[in-house]
Formats: sequence, C-alpha cells, structure tokens
Amino acid sequence: MTAEQSLKNRLTGGLVDQTKPLSFRFDGKAYQGHQGDTLASALLANGVRLLGRSFKYHRPRGVLTAGSEEPNALVELRTGGRQEPNTRATVVELYDGLEAQSQNRWPSLEHDVMAINDRFSSFLAAGFYYKTFMWPRAFWEKFYEPIIRKAAGLGSLTGEPDPDAYDKGYLHCDLLIIGAGPTGLAAALTAGRAGAQVILADEDCHLGGRLLCETSALSDLSGADWVAQTQAELAALPNVRIMPRTTVFGAYDHGVYGAVERNADHLPVPIANKPRQTLWRIYSKRALIATGAIERPIAFENNDRPGVMLAGAVRAYANRWATTPAQSVVVFANNDNAHQTARDLMAKGVEVRAIVDVRTDAPTLDGVEVLAGAAVIDTKGRHGLSSVTVRLADGQTRTIDCGALAMSGGWNPNLGLTCHQRGRPSWNEAIQSFVPGDGLPAGQLVAGAAMGEFTTAQALSSGSQTAIEALGDLGISARAVDLPHSEDAPVTLAPFWHVKGAKRAWLDFQNDVTVKDVQLAHQENFTSVEHLKRYTTLGMATDQGKTSNLGALAVMAELTGKSIPDTGTTIFRPPYTPVAMGALAGRSVGKDFHPTRLAPSHKWAEEQGAVFVEVGNWLRAQWFPRDGETHWRQSVDREVLQTRNSVGICDVTTLGKIDVQGEDAAAFLNMIYANGFAKLPVGKVRYGLMLREDGVAQDDGTAARLAEDHFVVTTTTANAVLVYRNMEFVRQCLCPDLDVQLISTTEAWAQYAVAGPNARKLLQKIVDPEFDISNEAFPFMGCGEITVCGGCRARLFRISFSGELAYEIAVPTRYGDALLREMMAAGEEFDVTPYGTEALGVMRIEKGHAAGNELNGTTSALNLGLGRMVSSKKDCIGNVLSRREGMNAEGALNLVGLRPVDTKDSVPAGGHLMAAEGPIDAAHDQGYVTSAAYSPILQSAIGLAFVKGGSNRMGEQLRLVNPLENQTVMVEIVSPHFVDPEGEKLRA
Repeated sequence: MTAEQSLKNRLTGGLVDQTKPLSFRFDGKAYQGHQGDTLASALLANGVRLLGRSFKYHRPRGVLTAGSEEPNALVELRTGGRQEPNTRATVVELYDGLEAQSQNRWPSLEHDVMAINDRFSSFLAAGFYYKTFMWPRAFWEKFYEPIIRKAAGLGSLTGEPDPDAYDKGYLHCDLLIIGAGPTGLAAALTAGRAGAQVILADEDCHLGGRLLCETSALSDLSGADWVAQTQAELAALPNVRIMPRTTVFGAYDHGVYGAVERNADHLPVPIANKPRQTLWRIYSKRALIATGAIERPIAFENNDRPGVMLAGAVRAYANRWATTPAQSVVVFANNDNAHQTARDLMAKGVEVRAIVDVRTDAPTLDGVEVLAGAAVIDTKGRHGLSSVTVRLADGQTRTIDCGALAMSGGWNPNLGLTCHQRGRPSWNEAIQSFVPGDGLPAGQLVAGAAMGEFTTAQALSSGSQTAIEALGDLGISARAVDLPHSEDAPVTLAPFWHVKGAKRAWLDFQNDVTVKDVQLAHQENFTSVEHLKRYTTLGMATDQGKTSNLGALAVMAELTGKSIPDTGTTIFRPPYTPVAMGALAGRSVGKDFHPTRLAPSHKWAEEQGAVFVEVGNWLRAQWFPRDGETHWRQSVDREVLQTRNSVGICDVTTLGKIDVQGEDAAAFLNMIYANGFAKLPVGKVRYGLMLREDGVAQDDGTAARLAEDHFVVTTTTANAVLVYRNMEFVRQCLCPDLDVQLISTTEAWAQYAVAGPNARKLLQKIVDPEFDISNEAFPFMGCGEITVCGGCRARLFRISFSGELAYEIAVPTRYGDALLREMMAAGEEFDVTPYGTEALGVMRIEKGHAAGNELNGTTSALNLGLGRMVSSKKDCIGNVLSRREGMNAEGALNLVGLRPVDTKDSVPAGGHLMAAEGPIDAAHDQGYVTSAAYSPILQSAIGLAFVKGGSNRMGEQLRLVNPLENQTVMVEIVSPHFVDPEGEKLRA
C-alpha cells in the first residue's frame, strides 16, 4: 500500500494543500500528511485513532477536540535536546520529518502494562490516595513511594540541553485583541481603521477561528475568503500588528498580558540565530477577549474510547483539514449546532448512520435518521470505537456500528483570561453555561462567543461595537464597519449533562474522573466546588478542565438539589495553556542564568595566573600562585605574610556601594543603622551595624561622610542587593518625608584595599602631592575625595578589616585596571603582593571581624559582641525587638576565638563544641564554629565560634566535634582578636 493509499480518511477540499505531501513518524511508524495538516488531522487521515493513554487507569485515548483544549492526544515531539513532552497533537503543525511518540505507556501504546490499573479501578476511586498507603508504615519509603513516583507523570524529559534559543520582548498598544475569529477580526478592523495601535493575537497559525471550520457564507464570500480579505487589509495598516501562533496565557495587573509566540515550532529547526519561542510582555490600555467558546461533551458509559469526539471538532476536521475520523459516524447531541456536523459530513461523502438527539422535538434532517428522545448509553471497541448502543425514546436499545461518534452537549464561553484576577463568572440560562461576570481585570472587555453570543452575526457585531466602546474610553473616535451578512440562527438546546445509570461515565478524560467519582465526593461531603476539584483531581490536568468542569458541576448540582449557579464554579489561573520553561527563561540559561560579573582587576589577575572563585555572581581572585608553589596554602600563607610584613593589594570592588544624598541623609542613616550617625563629622567613616525588624543582625559595613548631605555606604558583597532594597523600602514607605535619595554605585567605582605597614608609603607615590595622607592629616577612619596619577578623581577611606595600617582607594571603574597596574609598579620597591579572597578571609579571622558566616540570619548584636553599638538614645530599625528577653538572656552565645590545644590539629568549620567531658549530643551543645583558617602568623589553626556565655569563659578547654568525619579536637577559648588586639597597627 502506498502512502497516498494509506490516507483512507482524507476528504476533498479543506485548507490543506494536497499537492504538497509531508512525511512524518509516529511511534516509529512512517506516515504521510499534507501541508496545512496538524499532527492530529494527519493521523486521523491515516486511520490512526489510538494516540495515548489516560493518566490514572491508562485507558486508550484518541483525539477529542480540534484545539488547545485537547485533554487526550498528548505526545512527545522531536528527539534529543529538542524533545518536548505533553504537546497537544491537535495544535502541532505538521512539517516534513516530524517525529512524535505517544507517552504514558509501556512497553507500547497498544500493549500498555499499566492498563492493569483499569481492572482495579474499584480500588483506585477518587481520593484513594488519602486512604491507602498508610500501613504498614515502614512500606511507605521503600515500597509505596518508589512505585508511585515511577507511575507518576505523563511525558518524559530529555537529559540533553536544549540547543535552541528563546527570547523575551515587550509590546505596547491601545487595544490588545485576543482571538482572531469573527469577533476579533471585526474588532481589529474597527480599531485599525480608527488609527489605534492594535495587537491582534491568536494561538492558531491562521486567523479566522471557527470561520475556517464552517461552510456558512459571509455575504457572497466563504468564511476562509472573507478572513483572507480582512487579513490583507489589516496587514496593510501600519498601526496593526498581527501575531499568529501566539497564545496569550495570562492577564496580570495594570493591563499587562503574558503571551508566547511560537516562532519556529512549525519548523524542523529554528532559522539560524532566531528563537524557537518568544515570551512577550504586552502593555495594553484596553484588552478585548474574543477567545470564542469550547464545546462540552456528554458523559455516558465508555464515552472515552478513541473515535468518540466532539461534534464541532469532527466538523472542523472535515471542513478545514479535509479529514474524517471514520467513514461511518453517529452524531449524539442536545442542540441544533451538532446537526450541522451531520450535514457537512454527508456533503463530503461520509456516511452518517444516525443522529441521536435527547430532545423529543429534535428537528429532522434529510438523508439521515434522527432518533429523537434517545441517548447513547454505551460504546464498544478495544482500541477504537466499533459501535454504539442507543436507548430509544420507547426504552428499547439498538446497536449501531460506526467508527466515530460526534457528541455535543452545548458550548461554554472560553472564560480563562477573564478569571485570572479572581473574576467570578455568571450563569446564563439561555446557553446553559457560565459567562464572564462583573469582576473582570481593569481595562478588559469581552465580546462574541466568549460572552455567550454564539451566532456569526452576533460575533461580528459584538466585536465591532466592543472595540468602539474600548477606544471611546481612550478618547479615540471609531465608527462601526460594514459587516457581511452571516448566519444568525438562535441557540437551541436542552440541558443534558450525563446519561443516568452509567457505571463509568467520563467527565475529565485526562485525569480519569467519572460521574461516579463526583457521587463519591458528594457521599463523603466534599460538595464545595473547591473540595470537589481537589478530592477528585477534576480540572487539575494540563487542560485545566476546559471540557470537563461544567459537566461535573452539573452532576454535583443534581446530587445536592441545587441549581448549577448555586453550586458554584471554580476559576482558572494562568497560564491558559502550558508554557515551556525555556520560554520563561528566555536567554537566561547556562552562564547567562546568573551572568558572571568581573571585577575591574580581572584581566590583570588572569595575566598573573590567579585562581578564581564564584562569589555570588562575581568572579573573584582566590589566590595568586607563584612558581614553585604546589599547594594553595603555600600561596595564601605567602600573601598573608607579605601583606602583614610589607604591603598587599586586594580588589574589593564587589562590596556593595550606595550613595546616600540629601539634607536628611544623616537622619536617614540614623534610622537604618543601630549605632548613631547623626553627628558623624564630614571626612570621617564609621563602622555600622544594620538590624532586621526582628532585631537580628542583618549586615555590617561602613558609612563615609563626604559632605553634610553626602554619604557613601558600603555593604557586604552577599547582601549588596538586599541592603539597597531594604533602604529603598525605608525611604519610600517608612520615612517618605525625609529629603534623601539613594543610588547603587557598586559598578561605578573600582575599589582596592591597600594594607600593610608600607601601605601609606605606596599610596603617597600615586596620590597627587596636594593631598596630605600622613597619619596626622588623614587619621584612622578618615575619608576624602582626592586625585591620583596626575588628576584622576578618586576617593580614599582609611579603614581596615585586616588589622593592619590600611586604606581603601576608589576610582571610576573605567580606570580600575590602570590604577592597579600603577599601584603594583609603585609598590615594587616594597615587594607588594596581590592577595585574594582566601588571604582576605585569613586576615579578617585573625582580626576577629564578623562576616557572612557570622551574620547568618540568626545572630544578634549581643552574639557578635557588638551589643553596645545598639543605641538606646535613638530609634532605628530593629531596636525595640533587639531588647527582647530571649535575645539578651544570661549565657547567650558570644563570638569568641578558638585555638587547638595541640597546634598540629585543625579547627573544622561547622563543628560543634561540647564540654571537655560528658555526652556528645544536641542537649549538651555549647556552640559551633562559624569560620576557621590556618594562621601563618600564629602558625596554628584558628577559628571563630559562637559559645554559650563565651565572653566569660576565656581559657576554658572544650571538645570540638565533627561527627560527620569522626573528628574530635581539644580547643581553648581565646579572644577573637588574634592579631593586634589593641589596634595599634591600624592606627599607625
């Protein structure tokens, strides 16, 4: 059999180009489709009805719909790094070479071992997971959980990186029109001709919506021809942007909408240097929801077999995609609209065996038997429908052989985007469905079938008039456009939700929720719609219950004796349809997820062979190895000794820097810091401690006063963003009346620490001679604006975190590399050394300075030995709660130093301290080590630790235990200031 001959269900006409065949594979088997097909339409044309398995029972599933509401036909697309799971076959555009796999089955789709679940369905009813797996208790971790985890999920993820790019963008418009069916097109014409900035977005690859799926004419044009004519006019308008293949997935505050444009999903691989998908953030002044309606199924026994489809979908496949699901079809409905499916199928040569209509007054149709007052009560067929059983109006039953059943229980307005800000829909009795209520997002309007106006004439008129209303709110004058004459038949249907007496009638096809499950939820008093949803998992699948929710609510309403509106409804959340994680990430993947920030000295450090370490987003030099050094400790020890004996330079640009300016800058910092800053003289620096609202230490740093109204605040590298954010919160929310402005200048200034006995001598060689930096003129904790190297502006701060005579010098970042090279050249006579973060850490531990390890979010000023810095004479953030009894209790943790009794022993960071004798357990824990290092000055390991009552226990010996490595070390409690405890060096 040739590929063409295998297309046994291909019809004539439609919008597919049957002169352009396309080859594709499904589950490894080769098939052929045509240009314009979707994967679903191509498979149906080839006679393939079995496309997947349901989630819980692994029952056979086929195509149900023709759009993004599809719950059944979920497949994995492509292979390798481009593999994509859980893709709806109904919206996948066919291309040559496409590869698709069914999912949620093993070892094959036809022979799925997990289908055994269906045999045990009585034990797996709704809520079974709340009642089982409880005993034996020991079975959970080693037996139940592994089995559940293995069975969970639908598709599978590839372990390979995605080779494609994803992008993000921003768009602005007067009117965003979501949906390009008759309503959206009429609205776009109206707004476009009025000169408004319009964005017209639709998830389909073609504009037109249901107009492409119907045979009714618009004046003297077919629906497809009118769409093409309208699209051509819109495309010629410079103020209209047409966005096909774009799903608007979320409605957010202030008229912002999220949208995903599928730029290359219809291609084998994206065009070079182009994204596969683009995530758009659309800012709209007004938004018009023209998303149409979704047909709902009828629940009856075995209504989930492959071949059972929605009537509107069957009609769409026939008219747009020239495909029928089978050569013999039965229609089952409660409304006139479904009869049109029978007309269109018969017009294309498909045999319609019968129309089963639950209404006793159902209209007749030439050429087909109409069974009025009847209902389909069961189906047959293992992997595809073979027959239906009908209960006639007189109570007798009849079996009708057929390959497909087109069912319709009516249409529901597509409410998704109207509910994204907690909007509650209202009940419309005429269409037996919910329509958008009053609580729409600001600036959002709804028209057409999405508002319950189902005829083509209503959709066109509603779109134009609503666009005029939206633009009128914006002061833009618009006139109604001439609309074509179109179908305007009234909606006629009889409410019919499910066939009573069915054993297993499916409501939610993906999550296997049946009418019986809703009955069980009612029996166990889960009658609230929110409880019903969670107890049964109704509407919690990838389709969010687009086809299932209302049917389940109707069943619950019957059980409770309430009306459907009184029973209530759940609402939808973003995203409207699943959004790929790649689209959300955009270009922020790999190294771009957290872009690496390079210090101004990075190039120079690379030239010196530095070893780098990631510090947040920064890449910092960790140490600078020299010839002959075979271990990192050798390099670090040398850097420490050289700095303490002469002079060293370290790039500290990564410290947060915040400019604080304004008449009330001092008062503002007085509120931010626990210690006082109101009286800090100009030209001075003060060490400061910031507290959280709960009194816990948040960050430490310095504030330098360069002028009466100008301070420069420094923060730790890790907390730079946090501190700036919190300072802005205080400025804007707690102290809005203060005259103060903030700006982060971390990247604007390159800053270097110059430390050691010869630090002043080195700087005197580069600081311009008119600036006196002698000890008398520029004492410890001094600051000022200077120039260096013949006029380059700079800032100089005399501060030290190493315990040595030290300065920090800052220049505009563009001069950072040049300044370092100048300082290294100037320091050659002093044997200057660069030092990295390891040596920096050793020297700060030797001096007893707290850093991130000590400022760990649990410690107070008292714990850090900085209790006296919390002023009792002023208010500040965290002041009151820092005085709580629990934070000032007798025997609280104090920061102390530790030295091993045997100097050959190490001090393991993170180890816990126990009494010299006694048990080793949490109840006898005396404290823990926060930082540890080897001190080349003391020739011994040292550490900083928090110890209960530690400030009163100097000289006491404790056991330092590391249970993970079975290590025990005897240590002595000493002052945390190992080097120059009196501070003579830094004041020299």
